[in-house]
Amino acid sequence: MQTTPQFTSFVAVGDSFTEGMSDELPDGSYRGWADLVAARLAARAPGFRYANLAVRGKLIGQIADEQVEPAAAFGADLVSLMGGLNDVMRPRCDVDAVCARFEESAAKLAASSGRLVLFRSADPTRRSPRTARLMPRIQRLLDVIDRTAERHDAVVVPLFDTDVFDDPRLWAEDRLHLSTEGHRRVAEAVLEALGLRPEFDWREPLPAAAAVRWTAQRRADLRWARVHLLPWVGRRLTGRSSGDGRPPKRPDLLPLVGEDAT
Repeated sequence: MQTTPQFTSFVAVGDSFTEGMSDELPDGSYRGWADLVAARLAARAPGFRYANLAVRGKLIGQIADEQVEPAAAFGADLVSLMGGLNDVMRPRCDVDAVCARFEESAAKLAASSGRLVLFRSADPTRRSPRTARLMPRIQRLLDVIDRTAERHDAVVVPLFDTDVFDDPRLWAEDRLHLSTEGHRRVAEAVLEALGLRPEFDWREPLPAAAAVRWTAQRRADLRWARVHLLPWVGRRLTGRSSGDGRPPKRPDLLPLVGEDAT
């Protein structure tokens, strides 16, 4: 009989996806799939420890330079790596360099940790057809993720071809980051990929949504462009990032206590 894996420590590495944007808590902080996974694992392992080094807006080079060495030094049972998508979504991108840094980061984490988790991220071109021109870059990154996983016997979370992530309700108002429901589904996908029993079918479609009037949708599109798209473009043009100067939310590998473990 197959045994259920037991993990006593987890380190999450990456960008906004792993930091938890935009799964907002009442105090304004973010939770996210990694926190949810940590809480579930902690319920099975007394003394479970968790660190989250991810910071929004980070490119793979920044992840490699700022997060990978500290994460590897923890020597955790479980480590996750998500990165590179911010790079390939930019107008100018050296895809070869991005893939090389990803492979380098994964190798360091795999060598120092018990189990490595990688992601085939949800397909952004199905939510925004205007990004379809980026598919060759995205596919290159996905191919590298698959090869890297095979090389290091890593777990791959299969989000890319899962139709449920085409539903806008799994995404925040900015259309870039997961909503609370989106993070909840990713957490279940990660747990299932690790061999644990999920609490619900994360692939199951949401109930049908009420139809949105054309005028209401256009108003929503205009608000999105003003509030989210234009600031994002401004940061790209000036070389700034939403994560500039921002420390990781959980930089140390520490036990989960109190509300963190719920």
